[in-house]
Amino acid sequence: MRNVGTIDRILRIIVGIALLAWGVWAHNWWGALGLIPLLTALIGFCPLYAILHINTCPTKRPPES
Repeated sequence: MRNVGTIDRILRIIVGIALLAWGVWAHNWWGALGLIPLLTALIGFCPLYAILHINTCPTKRPPES
């Protein structure tokens, strides 16, 4: 079940890449934390969102008759 919406996913990808790039530039392993937002963006699921009952995916409404 997805709980990460499109805009949220795009922001996570940007932040993840930025953190990884900073880690490479600074020769620092802390940049590996960028893998977390990247992975959650790629799979569309965030465990923290599930715990906090947050869902940024748009809800689908059934078609009206």
